[in-house]
Amino acid sequence: MISNYTVTGMTCGHCVNAVTEEVSALEGVDQVDVQLEGGSMTVTSNAAVDFEAIKAAVAEAGDNYVVQPA
Repeated sequence: MISNYTVTGMTCGHCVNAVTEEVSALEGVDQVDVQLEGGSMTVTSNAAVDFEAIKAAVAEAGDNYVVQPA
């Protein structure tokens, strides 16, 4: 399953790494691709991942990051 999101508030490579690390740690997530330019995030998983879990993981990565389904 592939899910696409928009993440705002990221300003550098460290931001991308932090979001990638937190979302990758979620159960069921196989791969995370975060792009700073355009603020996109693609999550590949073996089953649907609850959006609230995605939202919490992105918030854990940084207080200023906001994620929305794309």
